[in-house]
This record gives sequence, C-alpha cells and structure tokens, in this order.
Amino acid sequence: MDKIKVCPSILSANFADMGAEVRSLEENGADMVHCDVMDGVFVNNISFGIKMVEDIRKYTKLPLDCHLMIVNPEKYVERFAKAGADIITVHYEACKHNLEDVLKLIKSTGVKCGAVINPDTPVLAIEKIIPLCDMVLVMSVFPGFGGQKFIKESLDKLRAIRGVIDKLDRDIDLEIDGGVTLDNAKEIIDAGANVIVAGSAVFNAPDRKKAISALRG
Repeated sequence: MDKIKVCPSILSANFADMGAEVRSLEENGADMVHCDVMDGVFVNNISFGIKMVEDIRKYTKLPLDCHLMIVNPEKYVERFAKAGADIITVHYEACKHNLEDVLKLIKSTGVKCGAVINPDTPVLAIEKIIPLCDMVLVMSVFPGFGGQKFIKESLDKLRAIRGVIDKLDRDIDLEIDGGVTLDNAKEIIDAGANVIVAGSAVFNAPDRKKAISALRG
C-alpha cells in the first residue's frame, strides 16, 4: 500500500481565518487539504463553494481534495478545477445514472477524479467504475456534519475495495471520511485506507503536528 496520507477537513477549521488555518496544516505535516463542499440539498448543511477553494489555493501548495456533496456536480466540475482543485470526488448517490460520464468530465479538466459512497451504499454499486478512479472515498458517517461517530461497518467496505484496487494495475487511493480519531486510525489503515480525512481530530488538537503524525497509525 502507498504511504499513508493525512488529509484534514477544513470543515472543522476557523472560517474567519482560513488562510492561516490552511498554512498551519502545511506547516504541521499534512499531506492534503480536504474541502467539504455542501449545497444544502444533497446534504442537510451548507458549507462553502468555489470561491473558498480559489482563495485557499493562494495559501498552500498542498493538493486540494474537493469532495462535492452536491446535486448535479457535473455543472460545477470545470469551475472547481479552474479554482485550484487537484482532485474532485463525487457521490454515487448524486449521479447514479451518469457517474462514469462525470468521472470522465473531471479527468478532462486535468485533475484527478474519485467516486464516493455513503454508509448505506454497497461497494457493488461502484465496483465496475473503480478502474476509472484516481481515488475511492468511503463515507464512515452520513455526510453533512462533522463530529459524528465512526460507523464500524465501513471497515468491511475498505477491505472489499482494497481487494479490488490491489487487482488493478493502477495507483488508486482509498480514502476514509467521518468519525476518524487517534483511537481508530490504526484499524482503518489496517483495513486498507491510505488517505485519512480528519477534522476535529486535527483542528481541535493541542498539538496539530503530533495529531497528524499519530493519524498515520
């Protein structure tokens, strides 16, 4: 498996000082920045959009991992790519009938693409399109709000998807998002994840550098 990458979610950051927060992640050893984009329709919360991604791009050289929790993500893919996204992930549940086309659209903009599944969506739903992905994201909570408890059944999904990835001759990241803590990071990594999204576990830590290091298992 590839190096374990820690990808803090800025959903838990101080929005009034986002430039400093993103710089802090880079200074403290984060590998990527996770940008949770919520529209209040696909999920019952509103976070931020294209302008935020465009602005934080000015404060870090870290890859921006843009997780679109929105309906009709294909309408915004090109704008997020132009804003500075390095990878754009979209939900199977938001584009069940055109997921393959959306992934190809993302790739056509020159950024990496990924598919996301919610806790109640089986791996089988995306198994055929995994070869198209640069990343697969398993939600270990229902999307919408930070601070939720990790759903243990997500570990089985990680194992199943890791099994599929390992049979392919492609470098595909396996990401986990939701309820990740210093206490469960090791079992998550052991199940096959190599990209760890964490919000409060990093931003609320007294020592962010130590927290990021500990999340690598």
